[in-house]
Amino acid sequence: MTKFHRFLALLCFLLSCLYGQVLGKASSSTQSVYSGLIVIDAATGRVLVEDNADDVSPPASMTKLMTFAVVADKIASGALTRETLVKITNEDSKIGGTQVYLDARETFSLDELLYAMMIQSANDAAHAVARISAGSVEAFVGLMNAKAQELGMTHTTFRSPHGLPPSSRHKADGDLTTPRDYALLCRYLLGHTNVLQYSSVQHRDFGLNRKQGSQHMKNHNNLLGKVAGVDGLKTGYTASAGYCLSATAERRGRRVIVVIMGSFGPNGQRDLGKTRDLKAIELIERGFTALASSLPNNLPTTVNSPTAVIPTVKTLESAGSAPEQSSTPPADGFTFRVGPLVKKP
Repeated sequence: MTKFHRFLALLCFLLSCLYGQVLGKASSSTQSVYSGLIVIDAATGRVLVEDNADDVSPPASMTKLMTFAVVADKIASGALTRETLVKITNEDSKIGGTQVYLDARETFSLDELLYAMMIQSANDAAHAVARISAGSVEAFVGLMNAKAQELGMTHTTFRSPHGLPPSSRHKADGDLTTPRDYALLCRYLLGHTNVLQYSSVQHRDFGLNRKQGSQHMKNHNNLLGKVAGVDGLKTGYTASAGYCLSATAERRGRRVIVVIMGSFGPNGQRDLGKTRDLKAIELIERGFTALASSLPNNLPTTVNSPTAVIPTVKTLESAGSAPEQSSTPPADGFTFRVGPLVKKP
């Protein structure tokens, strides 16, 4: 082999190594930014989009949607009312993470605690409503798992009413579910409870009669008021779960449900849910496009669904509100607004 041929061989080898590195970087940059997702038609339950929808992972604070479902059952049965007074205990006040800083000297209505749980994602409020609903948190978790079985959530196990990581920090010891299972829960909530009354509220003050003043709560769902039709349901985040979101939107009498779990930013970065939210916007649009394309030509574009009668509460804006208090850092401002698609005549 001549020097020239050896030089060509070495050059080809170097180029192949460089090409492999480029391919490796490209593949890592295009990896999924979520562990699983699903989009369904709220009226029929039909799957419109899915990707790894049966992946089992922690739901983080989306767990509170099942807490809401069990409490709603208690209210429907007459065992509780929205006006039921809840005396806060030391155990309630010691729950960490995002909270409304409950104190054992305080008493709140069940309704006010439900708003705190759904808007502020308050873990202490979730603990308090679970305790008052079943006598103990342990008994309440049993009701959560029974409800999951009733709804056909076959890959779901709850171990808390709030979604905080277990003390062991092992995923297997905490709450676990899948996007498909959570879509079932969201569909049930939309059809059988008044969940939108709580999940659609962007701002509200908690504890108006507190000596230290009320706490301003801001909904963690960044799509509210920015994406057409979005009025729920619940976000979630822990270091192990990633950024999670169960979202729903209604347009022209039709409704879609989107569930995303295990989302992170590029290269696994913590991005305060921006990547998750942008993916949710894409999925909402894809969902409505799929619904529109499935309509027979002789039907109107508005189709009645069981969720169409559920009221959406207007945002409660409070003048002179105190700054938001949260153990979760607020997301940086980023603006997006997506309106419904309009067909040209």
